[in-house]
Amino acid sequence: MSHPGIADTVFHTRVRGSSTQLLWMGIAMAFLGIVALVFPFIATIVAALLVGWVFLFAGIFMALGAFSIHSTGPFFGALLFALVAIAAGVFLLFNPLGGALTLTLVIGILFMFQGASELVFAFEMRPHTGWIWMLISGVASIVLAVLIVAGWPSISAVALGILLGVNFLTTGIGYIAVSLTMKPV
Repeated sequence: MSHPGIADTVFHTRVRGSSTQLLWMGIAMAFLGIVALVFPFIATIVAALLVGWVFLFAGIFMALGAFSIHSTGPFFGALLFALVAIAAGVFLLFNPLGGALTLTLVIGILFMFQGASELVFAFEMRPHTGWIWMLISGVASIVLAVLIVAGWPSISAVALGILLGVNFLTTGIGYIAVSLTMKPV
């Protein structure tokens, strides 16, 4: 459903072609958002543990890759970076609440960037119907980022789970709305 008299751009044609994938991604994100809102402390711990495992495995693979570097300076730089990633992963795995403090701040920064990109996406979608939902999602992400900074660090035990839940839910709703309004004709 496009605005009468407005020709579709390449961008709109591509969005229309992937509307089914956007719908399923939106449904999955909205579901995960609801689960995170119902269990915010568990969602915070799960997020910290997931990031811990990612750091641990990435660090291990980076350490192994460092041994393929033949120059001394770059080898030690890559190895140091890998050891820092491993240490961060181990810290998060053995102290997820302490890691949640830092992760909450990092998520706030990520929400700011996500919100900005969703605002750009919404204005690219305009004047097609459904663009307003992506605009609302972008604004919600930016508001959440501001709330993190305002309440950090005292809100870190549950804030990460709540914020992830709200963010996933609003992003899911935005993708569902865009997919339903941009169905292939």
